Amino acid sequence: MRRTMRLATAFVVSAGLTAPALAGDAPSVVTTNDTAIGKVLADKAGMTLYTFDEDPRGGSSCLGKCAENWPPLKASGNTGPVGDFTIITRQDGIAQWAYKGKPLYLWVRDKAPGETSGDGVRGWQAARP
Repeated sequence: MRRTMRLATAFVVSAGLTAPALAGDAPSVVTTNDTAIGKVLADKAGMTLYTFDEDPRGGSSCLGKCAENWPPLKASGNTGPVGDFTIITRQDGIAQWAYKGKPLYLWVRDKAPGETSGDGVRGWQAARP
């Protein structure tokens, strides 16, 4: 049985399937979703996550009204970095998840899982694994 499991694992790795790697290297609040623009990072409800081109690496410049329209993906106090996912502390004191140094946000105009209406809006991009 172990040999069969190793062979199956080798097949998955050699086939280049990345979903299992993301699942193992992502916080429980992040998943992926197949959308009209391709595979994107999503929150656990399936809502697309975004990054902002104007954010400095490891920091957020989206505060006030911006954060009302683009809510940060909050990290709870009992979580820590996982693989490419880290936690930044925003100027407003909120702990926020980041992927490869870029803070992650939701977009209030996306109303259903898989929507990507924020992609390409004034410096906002759907986060891709």
